[in-house]
Amino acid sequence: MLNMSDIMETITMIQEENLDIRTITMGISLLDCADSDIDKSCEKVYKKITTKARDLVKTGEFIEKKYGIPIVNKRISVTPVSMLVGVSGGDPVKYALTLDKAAHQVGVNFIGGFSALVQKGFSAGDLELIQAIPQALAETELVCSSINVGSTRAGINMDAIKLMGQKVRETAELTKDRQCIGAAKLVVFCNAVEDNPFMAGAFHGVGEADCVLSAGVSGPGVVRSVLSKMPAEATMNEIAEAIKKTAFKITRMGQLVAAEAAEMLGVEFGIIDLSLAPTPAVGDSVAHILEEIGLEQCGAHGTTAALAMLNDAVKKGGVMASSSVGGLSGAFIPVSEDAGMIAAARNGVLSIEKLEAMTAVCSVGLDMIVIPGDTTSEVISAIIADEAAIGMVNSKTTAVRVIPAIGLSEGEELDFGGLLGYGPVMPVRSQSPAKMINRGGRIPAPLQSLKN
Repeated sequence: MLNMSDIMETITMIQEENLDIRTITMGISLLDCADSDIDKSCEKVYKKITTKARDLVKTGEFIEKKYGIPIVNKRISVTPVSMLVGVSGGDPVKYALTLDKAAHQVGVNFIGGFSALVQKGFSAGDLELIQAIPQALAETELVCSSINVGSTRAGINMDAIKLMGQKVRETAELTKDRQCIGAAKLVVFCNAVEDNPFMAGAFHGVGEADCVLSAGVSGPGVVRSVLSKMPAEATMNEIAEAIKKTAFKITRMGQLVAAEAAEMLGVEFGIIDLSLAPTPAVGDSVAHILEEIGLEQCGAHGTTAALAMLNDAVKKGGVMASSSVGGLSGAFIPVSEDAGMIAAARNGVLSIEKLEAMTAVCSVGLDMIVIPGDTTSEVISAIIADEAAIGMVNSKTTAVRVIPAIGLSEGEELDFGGLLGYGPVMPVRSQSPAKMINRGGRIPAPLQSLKN
């Protein structure tokens, strides 16, 4: 039986607390599009994407109207394109242009999968794709790229990390006339997951079905609102319980939307990713949740502990609400996309070092951080290596999405607009890690990798 109080509560969450479905993402396998002729392969890719995702946007808009639930983004993820390049050879930029054309045709916001998995070394197509990333992201609007450089099982590929430091910088330089937007569409992973619906890191894993529909639900404003109504003397375990119950309600809504969208599109239902993904909008901030818990400002001592509790409670509530919770699920801490994080960074309370500590207990890692334009590629590589080490040793997904603000220095700002937001240029350590980065090779897998 429908409970009127539950209905009214959900309406309030949507209208006043920024509750939304952040994305419905269709994952499409392109393995059957491989061809020794790259032009024929691109034709197959375009045809499959525009056929499978033809009604994705229309379906999302129908469900929005039916339930009154905002679905902010409609997206596509595809098989790592390096696998197609390994068969076809040729210029990987052709695939990027094809993906961009298909994404525009079906009307989605982003398409992810210009990707390679190189945690243990480079196979056919991997190096070619990585070398093509700066040009591919500069010449496309909707294409996102991700590279997995490490895992708990394989260790860390330091040759790949050295290369990615260079490519992040080159990508920013090629798009410096557009706020260095290319680097905002490029993420470097350790322990990347195959069913992530969020950009820029989404790709369709080889273990997935041919076509699936997943959803990412977000509600930091809802969680903050619940905590703001709790008494000051509420204990931490009481706060954790309130977050867990709220996450349960949010996930149930996401399950309803994703399952219905999958059925309407005639594809398999994949997963619900319950990640508290913030936006620059007032009242939609993970940092403000942490401050509601009791911190004067995000970045103060105690931030990592509060974030650990938040992340754990979100996961527990989500798992109770759906048997198909996946992706990353937890709390994201992208600086430029979170009003509270932006304020803390501007005030100097939040540093990259503190953010790195926070990534040990949250979803993903150093995300949407603007760094000085003169930051060397070796320093960028070292930032990636540090974050990959946290992921490897802790058996969790970590990632780095930093944007070198070409021509800007500490204290200035980049403004990407929309969900990507804006961010202050944050300081980095200037001491050189070049000798370490240039050694190359691999950091061996940790002892905890020996699980079987």
